Amino acid sequence: MRINRRSLVRVIRNTVAQRTRTDRNLIAIYLCGSLLGDDYSLGGTVDIDLFFVHADKVEQAREIVRLTDEVHLDISHHEQSLYRDTRRLRLHSWMGPNISACEIYFDPGHFMDFTQASVRGQFNWPEHVLARARALAESARQIWFAYEMKQIEAGPVEITELLRALENAANAVASLRGDPLTERRFLLGYPERAEAIGRPGLHPGFMGLLGAPNVDVDSIKGWLPAWESAYESLPADMAPAHLHPVRRYYYLRAFEEILESEQPGAVLWPLLRTWTMAANTLPQEDAILDGWRDALGQLGFLGDGFGKRIQALDAYLDQVEETLDDWARAQGVL
Repeated sequence: MRINRRSLVRVIRNTVAQRTRTDRNLIAIYLCGSLLGDDYSLGGTVDIDLFFVHADKVEQAREIVRLTDEVHLDISHHEQSLYRDTRRLRLHSWMGPNISACEIYFDPGHFMDFTQASVRGQFNWPEHVLARARALAESARQIWFAYEMKQIEAGPVEITELLRALENAANAVASLRGDPLTERRFLLGYPERAEAIGRPGLHPGFMGLLGAPNVDVDSIKGWLPAWESAYESLPADMAPAHLHPVRRYYYLRAFEEILESEQPGAVLWPLLRTWTMAANTLPQEDAILDGWRDALGQLGFLGDGFGKRIQALDAYLDQVEETLDDWARAQGVL
């Protein structure tokens, strides 16, 4: 399959036609994600992010459908009830931007047309932009509160929460100048967003929280076989959709391209996030996780390093919150 926009749009239209013939519960289908822009391929691989809106209850929240090694469908299933409060959707940090920017492919009753128009109304008002950003920053702060002043032996669950806090903190800043950043391109896009609001130092600060100064590119490349082994060891009946077997190639090819780019350290985010997610799923006594522990140890997340990282997160969140306050004052909101 040749990967270009025309062939990918053809896949979408064929999928929509097939699914709407067999599922009368569908009331809308729309496209989000990287395919809406020009830079939709990374490492020669693409996922097509589709959202199916159903009139009634859905049985499966998310499904992954392989098309080729390079292309897969990532389909999220939503109930119509999620879309009733359009004002709430406009302020939602993720659904709001998705709906505002989406491309609608199936909407016979004009349900999504109405929803999108309602969400887009006043979407870019500074107070609404700020509300979406603050929600992310507050979520990160709540995670910090949960670990403050506690002696914790960091494992996959704790590292997952720390990474979630970091994601929300960075996306609070990124949301001031666009949609939240997504996984594979997260650190490829963050420097530009931080620069755009006059806070370029937030990017190196984030890299410090990830432990990037502790490792070099060769070290990261050396982790890839252990990452791949952990990924392949996930039981098919336990693996989350995010780590579906089809997506292994999607991640691995992206890692390889980023490592050869001008920003090789940007690979740390998708690598750590997916590896830690796998560690959360696999038995903790499994030796396959030794590689993950070694990598996290080198990055300074384990032992006493976890407590220090929580303290550093506090300082970083202070900077993020100050950034939001300064932006609000400049926009006349605060």
